[in-house]
Amino acid sequence: MALPEFEQLKQMVLESEDDVAKAVGGNKAAGTRARKKMQDIKSAAQEVRKKILEGRGGEGEAPAAGGASDDAAPTAD
Repeated sequence: MALPEFEQLKQMVLESEDDVAKAVGGNKAAGTRARKKMQDIKSAAQEVRKKILEGRGGEGEAPAAGGASDDAAPTAD
């Protein structure tokens, strides 16, 4: 069974390919569009992650206050 959210995520990545290539080539407007699309992709990926956790039978619920999370690794922005 495929997740529709995952299919949407894959489509978003494919649609961003041209702008990413143009941005690498120095096109500033394409860079702006690519960064916006990457932010949208990040949100879509989080939605896929949430759906996967829901499928595990409640494991996706928020941890108790002070509890460790599997998202503990720092990210570079």
